[in-house]
Amino acid sequence: MAKRVPRLAAGRARTLGLPTRGTTNPNRLRRVDRWMTGTAAVTRTLRAAEDPLVVDLGYGSSPVTTLEMARRLHAVRADLRVLGLEIDQERVAAAQPTARPPALEFARGGFELAGRRPALIRAFNVLRQYSEADAAEAWRTLLGRLAPGGLLVEGTCDEIGRRCCWVTLTEAGPSTLTLACRPADIERPSDLAERLPKSLIHRNVPGERVHALFTDLDACWANAAPVSPFGPRARWVETVSRLADRGWPLRDVRRRSRLGELTLNWSSVAPVS
Repeated sequence: MAKRVPRLAAGRARTLGLPTRGTTNPNRLRRVDRWMTGTAAVTRTLRAAEDPLVVDLGYGSSPVTTLEMARRLHAVRADLRVLGLEIDQERVAAAQPTARPPALEFARGGFELAGRRPALIRAFNVLRQYSEADAAEAWRTLLGRLAPGGLLVEGTCDEIGRRCCWVTLTEAGPSTLTLACRPADIERPSDLAERLPKSLIHRNVPGERVHALFTDLDACWANAAPVSPFGPRARWVETVSRLADRGWPLRDVRRRSRLGELTLNWSSVAPVS
């Protein structure tokens, strides 16, 4: 029997959470970084923040993806600061030679965010090991630590970042779900279901909204087969266009679908119960 993950308690001084496996690769999180730098909700938040602090939570055994995120987000705001947090002190020590205070720092911390209140949190491949209930409690803890108007971007991806799903949350809760992929790397859109965040991964069953999403996506993908000679990207663009025609509340279709993305309102995929 799998060991029960301890319940999380918001507001405690101790470090909250468990170490991740720590695996990472250069450019593994490039898709979510590209989305953050190109999405108005994120860029507005960073530019309006009184303290432009971004936390990269659980960056793993190497700080490479934190360094990449810092470089990409500095294009949004030059005085932005990035704090990489890890529970494993050895990982923090290994990252220190790459720190460039105050723009880039590393520290030991978990869901309590080491007492900081960032404008933006990126938490990728952190909550997969938790139960659905404990992941929901982690969301509440993280949202409670955000600066006013802040955002949490939480999701998962495969080892090389070609299949990704993430949820964007405000203090009020989940706002959007984004699916992103390299279209040439999938047989059908529902291949992305294995990368759904913990809040949805067990909900991909008949009767749930996210299952209806993937059912329609696969149908649109099949119907878009005639454009396949123009390449997988063209087929993805046509698939997303057909999905929008079915009434799904998609955002930024024209700008983002060519990048292998689609973003839609959380309410359209939220668990039924």
